[in-house]
Amino acid sequence: MAMIDVGQLLKRMTMEEKVGQLMQLATPFFKGASDRGKITGPMERMNISEQMITNTGSVLGAWGAKEIKQIQQQHLEESRLGIPLLFMSDVVHGYRTIFPVPLAIGCSWDVTLVEKSAAIAAKEAAVSGIHVTFAPMVDLVRDPRWGRVMESTGEDPYLNGIFAKAQVNGFQGDDLTTNKESVASCVKHFAAYGAPEGGRDYNTVNMSERELRESYLPAYQAALEAGCEMVMTAFNTVDGIPATGNKRLMRDLLRDEWGFNGVLISDWGAVKELIPHGVAVGEQEAAKLALEAGVDIEMMTTTFINHIQLLIENGEIDARLLDEAVIRILELKEKLGLFVDPYRGADEKREQEVLRCQEHLQTAEELAGKSCVLLKNEAVLPLKREQKIALIGPFADSNDILGPWSFVGDKEDAITVKDGMLQKIQPDQLLVAKGMGVESGKKADLEAAMEKAREADVIVLALGEASEMSGEAGSRSNIKLPAIQLELIDRIRELGKPIVSVLFNGRPLDVAGLVEKSDAILEAWYPGSEGGAAIASLLYGDTNPSGKLTMSFPYSVGQIPVYYNHYHTGRPKDAPDAQIRYVSQYLDIPNEPRYPFGYGLSYTTYSYGGLQLSSTQLQAGEKLVINVTVTNTGQVAGEEIVQLYIQDKVGQVVRPKKELKRFESVYLTPGESKTLTFSITEEDLRYHHADLSYRSDVGEFIVFVGPNSKEGLEDTFTFVK
Repeated sequence: MAMIDVGQLLKRMTMEEKVGQLMQLATPFFKGASDRGKITGPMERMNISEQMITNTGSVLGAWGAKEIKQIQQQHLEESRLGIPLLFMSDVVHGYRTIFPVPLAIGCSWDVTLVEKSAAIAAKEAAVSGIHVTFAPMVDLVRDPRWGRVMESTGEDPYLNGIFAKAQVNGFQGDDLTTNKESVASCVKHFAAYGAPEGGRDYNTVNMSERELRESYLPAYQAALEAGCEMVMTAFNTVDGIPATGNKRLMRDLLRDEWGFNGVLISDWGAVKELIPHGVAVGEQEAAKLALEAGVDIEMMTTTFINHIQLLIENGEIDARLLDEAVIRILELKEKLGLFVDPYRGADEKREQEVLRCQEHLQTAEELAGKSCVLLKNEAVLPLKREQKIALIGPFADSNDILGPWSFVGDKEDAITVKDGMLQKIQPDQLLVAKGMGVESGKKADLEAAMEKAREADVIVLALGEASEMSGEAGSRSNIKLPAIQLELIDRIRELGKPIVSVLFNGRPLDVAGLVEKSDAILEAWYPGSEGGAAIASLLYGDTNPSGKLTMSFPYSVGQIPVYYNHYHTGRPKDAPDAQIRYVSQYLDIPNEPRYPFGYGLSYTTYSYGGLQLSSTQLQAGEKLVINVTVTNTGQVAGEEIVQLYIQDKVGQVVRPKKELKRFESVYLTPGESKTLTFSITEEDLRYHHADLSYRSDVGEFIVFVGPNSKEGLEDTFTFVK
């Protein structure tokens, strides 16, 4: 493939053309777009000229091979130097084939399948003309009030890092230049966007640098180690400075310390938001702060295009900062092969063959099945095919199961729970009634549902949140099911029949009022295109649940944040000599979550035994081998996710009670036993000390191996140097 010299190209560019490369505009601004000119609200006030559009470097939110080729063709005809556009979109958990939301995907603990789902999403996006996806989101999350927890893989830095690498590898493949079925990945949101005060989106983040480095930065770093091409800035502050204008975060840490030389893009409008944040007096200062911080592309505001040239001419900004940004953008376009083939991969005919093909749908169903978590089962599941089932609730036949960030997915294509169950049983065995909507209902509909329930052997309640109740700007102070749904549960419970509750939601919920009245609870999240089929297979036992939570469920919103890897306190509730009252505790609920990190039931049971360490000591440069035997003690085959945690008993700074370090899935037939082998090294013992140095300490450690973060076997070893 012929290469271009981006340095020589830069020399031929005018100042206006250079600055234009730093601007990203939404699709309606561009000639060739089907919605050309449909510019309303804030976009209308941007005062974008045709010349600005001609010089623009990238497009936000275009979909479909035909339209993208039209836009690119129109652009190249008017571009003086023939510099192609970059097309970027939010392909977060699928393009047309929609997979479960990322929080659900995390609960599969299946790294191979996670990577495969990202590769499928990339393939569908690439054939439709997309070059860059704004994914993965790797923000660590501990507060389910925040709507965007659905877009993360959970509360653990180690696991988030594993999934970050898997998604980047899936999106980008082995070689972006030669693999036209890949897309460049943009990790977001840098940094610590997942820790807003009060769980309120776009709100202040306030934490120590040690906590930032210890818990929140590792997953971003893991994505970059996997070769992620782009980084998106966060909306929030970091140490009192908005991330988009935070030079210490973006230049000193991201670029200088970590060596990232890819493209840094702002989130939507984040550069101009430096003004209401109160760190810039106006747009000119906002542009200066962002460019000096290392931002290369400004998304959907115009501070760069309107002010950078003047700032350079006045000597307030070094022109080399502009050239560096332009070079990075051009290099990404070159890596994607756009100068040779500006329509890279976009193919209308192949688009029809690839989107939602059978292979992709099968993978979506498999991942949906593995993502569901069985939270409770009092011998009511799996259902028997001869039973008459009443399927009741707002999600009984709802196709609102794709979840947020599924823009190209079509709800009409989604397999509902009703659809899925009718694949398993005859129509006369399934009685379906909505009963009410998600947040409101009519008495007549409720009574009709009660009539259906009276005829049934088992009632399956399909409950949860409408998709707009989570996702971006979907923060909620009350994370219980809506009151109307709790009323439905109360009424159904009066019948005294077995109740199976299936939950559709984008966050861990406060399930008080549900858990006591349900005989079984299956957490389905937003399971994607094939969700109903996967759920039906789980309900009827054709698939054995294996999902495990990657974010804890609280007893009450008053516990939040509640997470498994919390720190020790000076007055722990479980201390041997603890006084009854004067310890760190709630008087009305437990300290621990209702359902902890790593928790999930199966239709079989497992026992753990034979925990054995290869030595009582670990020395630097060596490894400690840990063996454990897991046995299927039940009646059906199943897959168990075996988890290994450690605890540093004494550190220079307080250490978490447990930290996940390894996990492995094992498939076992009834009565079968297998011995799993893990190994850890000195690197697994490192942490950030008071001076922020990253190193290990000699001393005693506890190893825990079990089915979740709360249960399991334990042993000790000593690290010696």
